[in-house]
Amino acid sequence: MSATYAITRTTTISAPATEIHARIADLHRWRDWSPWEGLDPDLERTYSGADAGVGAKYAWSGNRKAGKGTIEIVAVQTPTRVDVDVVFEKPMKSTSTSSFTLSENDGSTEVEWTMTGPHSLFSRVTAPFGLFDRLLGKDFEKGLARLKTASEG
Repeated sequence: MSATYAITRTTTISAPATEIHARIADLHRWRDWSPWEGLDPDLERTYSGADAGVGAKYAWSGNRKAGKGTIEIVAVQTPTRVDVDVVFEKPMKSTSTSSFTLSENDGSTEVEWTMTGPHSLFSRVTAPFGLFDRLLGKDFEKGLARLKTASEG
């Protein structure tokens, strides 16, 4: 087994890449589409660094479902890519990088969300059965559907 994992999901959104890119590169706007919004109505959020783009940071702390962690935008290529470092402190410690790649064609944009990171004990055990991919993939599909709704609305 590889030392790292990769999970990818893709959708097509009827909106320009520049509009979708702006929703991803501004962490304040993740509340409109993130699949993890709503896990804790009392979630504590802290924004720091740049307002958007490279250096923008977001920290959260919530209930057991929401956990605790940080997100930082580490690379941006407007309007084709946003790379985000994700660190979870709770409920399990993990680090990963999420990359959002946007490809516009005839007014629609294909958005690919890929997360890569080192395998944890949980992912090592579940990966051979496809469970890890299905669990996180389901969240990515939800997030991409919400991004589509927010961008097309």
